[in-house]
This record gives sequence, C-alpha cells and structure tokens, in this order.
Amino acid sequence: MEHIDKLHGTFERRIADTQKPTVPTAVIKRLPRYHRYLGDLLADGRLRISSAELSKIMNVTASQIRQDLNCFGGFGQQGYGYNIKYLYGKISELLGVTQGFTAVIVGAGNLGKALAATRMFGRRGVTRLALFDVDEKIIGTEIYGIPVHSVDSLYDFCRSEKVDIGVLTVPKDAAYSVAKTLIYAGVKGIWNFANTELSFEDECVTVENIHLGDSLMTLCYEIKSKNDKETAEDSDESAEVEQ
Repeated sequence: MEHIDKLHGTFERRIADTQKPTVPTAVIKRLPRYHRYLGDLLADGRLRISSAELSKIMNVTASQIRQDLNCFGGFGQQGYGYNIKYLYGKISELLGVTQGFTAVIVGAGNLGKALAATRMFGRRGVTRLALFDVDEKIIGTEIYGIPVHSVDSLYDFCRSEKVDIGVLTVPKDAAYSVAKTLIYAGVKGIWNFANTELSFEDECVTVENIHLGDSLMTLCYEIKSKNDKETAEDSDESAEVEQ
C-alpha cells in the first residue's frame, strides 16, 4: 500500500509539472534586468515601489512589468505595489542566485583574466573554482586569487568538484572539443564567449552563446540610422531653402 501511495504521489507530481505554464524566453531574459534595478533600489534604502514608478525607471510599460511578474505569481499588492526586498529575493530564487552554483573558466587569455577579475560572479551567487589553460607559464599560478590548472585536468576536476557552469574563452576552433569535455564531466551550463555558435540539443546542457561583436554592430546600426535621418532632414531643409 505504501508503495502504491508513493507511485500515486510521483504520478501527481508529474501531472503538476506538465501543467505548469511555460514561461516565455523573452520574460526570462528580462528577469536579470529586474534583479539589477531592484538591487539598486535596495541599496538606496527603498522599501516599496509601484509598477508605474518601476516602469519609469526601467523604461518599460507598467503593464509589461505586471505581465512578466504574473508569470511567476505576481508578487504585488493592490494599493501597495511591490515590496522591493521580497521581490528581489523571489527573483533571486528564480534566477538561481541562491543555489550556490560553481563555475570554471577555460582559457586564461585577456577575456578569461577579465572574467577572473570581475565581482560579477560572486554578486550573482556563482563561485569560480578554477581557471584552465594550455600555457605552462601560468599553470600552477593564481590569477586574481583563482588557481590556474592545465586543461588536461579539466574533465577530472569538473567531475570531482561537480562543477555547474563552464565559461569558454578559448579560440573558436577549440570551443567544441572543450565544450564536449565539460558536458561529459557533468557540467550543466556553458557560457560561451568563443565567437562560435555552440548547440547540443541531444545533451543535458544549456548553452548561452555570447557574441560581443553583435552588440557593437547593433550600436553601430543605431548610430548610422540616426546619422542617415539627420542627413535626410538636412537635405530636405536645403531643398526648401533653394526653392
């Protein structure tokens, strides 16, 4: 009977999981922004905020904020707004900040060193355990307090330490093989800066491909569009003067 009860409970949990609504990717990608702004408000000593005020700070609509947060239960109170500390804590939980994830950085070049130096990881609950590289001159040393190991020991280290996240800052021709090593070692997520698109649909791993150049080109496009508009307006004004 106890065995049947356990099976019944498992079955109910599976049904509940399948009935959970899928949160749109766009909403998930906005959560870190909410987290950042709410953190700034907390640091300023703020206790609560309305969706209207938050919308002005974040330059989004109040209805967008309410829709986004309603995907996770709402968190607001009619006539009160949002308790900033509570909402910040809940979004921290949703983003996994409270999970205590661990990470390794593979590639100790300029970008790898910059990621070793930043406090961004710790502020988001991620502990960097080690750097890995092929350069024998730096293997065995520390970079910003983080030990540097040979890339040959990457698999064994990740297996023994149960590493959650692998950060790739290697040349793009090495990215795939390093990523596969991380996957075989049980890493659950890959943050890829290797300037190549990685995708492992059949593997139990999430990949976030970061292309810094794309962001720069988007900025260049916006500047070009603004310049083109100003040039067109100047041409129109000149034509009117000539007439």
